[in-house]
Amino acid sequence: QVQLVESGGGLVQAGGSLRLSCAASRIFSINVMGWYRQPPGKQRELVARVTSGDISNYADSVKGRFTISRDNAKNTVYLQMNSLKPEDTAVYYCNVCGATRGKLPSCDYWGQGTQVTVSS
Repeated sequence: QVQLVESGGGLVQAGGSLRLSCAASRIFSINVMGWYRQPPGKQRELVARVTSGDISNYADSVKGRFTISRDNAKNTVYLQMNSLKPEDTAVYYCNVCGATRGKLPSCDYWGQGTQVTVSS
């Protein structure tokens, strides 16, 4: 069973920084790795994602403040979040596209979510 273990969330003041990590295991041929978030009372939205070829894209709301990166040797994706704003408050979810034994490749692998709260 695929496991995605997230860490790094927490409470921070506006203008501060946090770094999220997501380590994937029991999955191979990983293609896209990304981060989504779900603010209170809103739908889940894409924050950033990066391909196996290191091509990344970002939501307009985080461009210039957040940086996504990945360590393929560790099957880990990171999200460096700087200049955080109260509107960044959300549960952040890691998402991975890859294959697992006996199943077709899928992008339906999600972490458990980590809370990020930015106080004003």
